[in-house]
Amino acid sequence: MRKRVLGLAVALAMSGVFSGVGPSQAQGIAGAYLAARSAGIASDYKAAAEYFTRALARDPSNPQLLENTVLAQLSLGRVERAIPVARKMESDGLASQFARMVLVADEVQKGQYDALLTRLEDGRGVGPLVDGLLEAWALMGASKVSDALEAFDTIAEERGLSAFALFHKAMALATVGDFESADEILNENTASPLQSTRRGAIARIEILSQLDRADDALALLNELFAPSDPSVAALRAALEQGQTLPFNVVQTPQDGVAEVFFSVAAALNNEAGEEYTLLYTRIVEYLRPDHTDAILMSATLLDGLSRHELAVAAYKSVPADSPYFFSAELGRAESLRKADKVDAAVEVLEQLSRSHADMPLVWITLGDLMRQLKRFEEAVTAYDKAISLYGDPMQDQWFLYYARAICFERLDEWPKAEADFRQALDLNPGQPSVLNYLGYSLVEQKMKLDEALAMIEQAVAERPESGYIVDSLGWVLYRLGRYDDAIMHMERAAELMPVDPVVNDHLGDVLWAVGRKREAEFQWQRALSFVKYDNASGDVDADRIRRKLEVGLDQVLAEEGAPPLKTADD
Repeated sequence: MRKRVLGLAVALAMSGVFSGVGPSQAQGIAGAYLAARSAGIASDYKAAAEYFTRALARDPSNPQLLENTVLAQLSLGRVERAIPVARKMESDGLASQFARMVLVADEVQKGQYDALLTRLEDGRGVGPLVDGLLEAWALMGASKVSDALEAFDTIAEERGLSAFALFHKAMALATVGDFESADEILNENTASPLQSTRRGAIARIEILSQLDRADDALALLNELFAPSDPSVAALRAALEQGQTLPFNVVQTPQDGVAEVFFSVAAALNNEAGEEYTLLYTRIVEYLRPDHTDAILMSATLLDGLSRHELAVAAYKSVPADSPYFFSAELGRAESLRKADKVDAAVEVLEQLSRSHADMPLVWITLGDLMRQLKRFEEAVTAYDKAISLYGDPMQDQWFLYYARAICFERLDEWPKAEADFRQALDLNPGQPSVLNYLGYSLVEQKMKLDEALAMIEQAVAERPESGYIVDSLGWVLYRLGRYDDAIMHMERAAELMPVDPVVNDHLGDVLWAVGRKREAEFQWQRALSFVKYDNASGDVDADRIRRKLEVGLDQVLAEEGAPPLKTADD
């Protein structure tokens, strides 16, 4: 089960935060504490840091307040503000993994490697995996290279730690210029999970370049990275021009310690809670502010915690000359959209479309946003640009044609929409979403109904638990006048999507068609009640539902000039 560590720590603090203080003092800190607790549970780190600090000023030795202040400041990336609180905890004899992480970072940042070694010897480290690697890098920082290499080897003998230890040993060797030994280790451990990461791959490429193996370095780069990937464009260009790449992944022992915390963060990502993993990436950022991978991971974690404004700030910290700027700006636009700042998101993507006009992904992302905003003409323009940049259609581009088809359909340009839907199916035959949308649209267009039914039946066979697709099957059967056949599928769709206004409205129509009029009115009432809660309910005509409740579906169809419902004789 994924846990939110900050929220958990706050919850644990509830019972003991006022212990050992008098009534008047407890009353004085109660407001700040309760506000901090509320902010912590909501992962509102800024508010939590402010209120915990206020409470701590009134009760400076309270263990829970000290712990949570460290957590809040560290989560914000304010390591320098967490340091004095962590020192206070240690001086008070309080054992805290998070405080020790902060103090380790402080000692490394100041180059106090002997102090770090003493800390580890005294058992005041971070944890089993981290401490062994910290010791080895601290020995490197203390210029005890032989001892450091032995320490890496000792860690490698422990079960489950070999990959971590050998990768970091290779990095340590590279920092002192022994690229041959580093390459030998990496070559013998190609299955290492750290080597399969972007940073691991770039480290190997840089080491090969340092060994004057430019062809091997370029071949590995082309094997692992797409030709259009802007994050390695400079590396590719340098290798093609015969230049030797500098070894930048880890240059100093401080970089090595940062890489230890990043290795742990990468291992924790998708396994532990976002809040816990974030603590590690924040330490990396403190030790190495140019560690873009850590910045991007922090931003992703913050987005997962719905702290979109903090995510925007993290993405924005990536400089324009960084090879990761492109990825950061795409992430920033998405975070702005999630924060309901859509105009700012559009501005970011439009600027990116000028600076990276040759990147199809920019235009696709811009098109997707415009489509979500129902600005379909602008979306089509963006999708057109992306398609022109790709050239000949490829299988993985099916969604691009599918998305553009949706825009054409909404713009009432059906021939263009149908052509794109069919192009998407040519690229990805049997794709359920395309089959469903095309089949449903054909029904609405009142054309090729038999083909539409076959498409939707195939889509349902592929995704029987999709309420949207099951709804489409029931609706096409209704359009074909097969009301008794439709009812089963519409009721199933309502089970799968009980609060969707479209599904409930459709079910009401089908119930009316089979003579179950009182049940139909109930479903229309439900549909109407869900319209105001459903952000995607633009396809629901609330006034039409109200009219059906007033006069019935038959009269509404007559008023619209639509064909009447079929009867048994029909």
